[in-house]
Amino acid sequence: MFWAGHFISEETAAEINDVKAASEEEGDGYMMNRRSLLTGGAALSALVYTAKFSEAGPMATTETIDYRNLSDMDWRKRLTANQYMVLRQHNTERPGSSPLNKEKRKGTFVCAGCDLPLFSSDTKFESGTGWPSFYQPLSNAVETKTDRSLFMTRTEVHCARCLGHLGHVFDDGPPPTGLRYCMNGVALKFVAQDGSSSS
Repeated sequence: MFWAGHFISEETAAEINDVKAASEEEGDGYMMNRRSLLTGGAALSALVYTAKFSEAGPMATTETIDYRNLSDMDWRKRLTANQYMVLRQHNTERPGSSPLNKEKRKGTFVCAGCDLPLFSSDTKFESGTGWPSFYQPLSNAVETKTDRSLFMTRTEVHCARCLGHLGHVFDDGPPPTGLRYCMNGVALKFVAQDGSSSS
């Protein structure tokens, strides 16, 4: 049977008619009861619809991002303007401008673009250049390529996960590697062993 825009069973129709008949016997109360019945019927229909069509699937607890395929617009949304200019446009921050130059706590320096751990604080040293410097990255954390910009040949260092530009590596570092990974502080975040972070 079709009633108030919904298909209902014969049994439900009989109950509705009983309520209607009882209300008519009371006289003036019929309109109020009819409204209540219509409102209740609409609420019941909405409840049935919600229960049937809004069953949630399992919620994902971790986010998987393909950092190498994010669009330029995605990167602009994820990063600050300075981070974007260094990580995505290969710019260089002013020497001495990064608070990470003075970071002395135990912890890990991670990529500001994708949070990949890059350097241990145990490999950080004071190079006197004005940029955070390390003598060795963590295993599989960075990749390099030849950079021929600015009329010279250098070795660019970028994040192995998101390919964000970090800085350059030079062969004038301390033992045991003799290398100096000269990194833009704005391309890094520091996560202390105690769990606090800074950039």
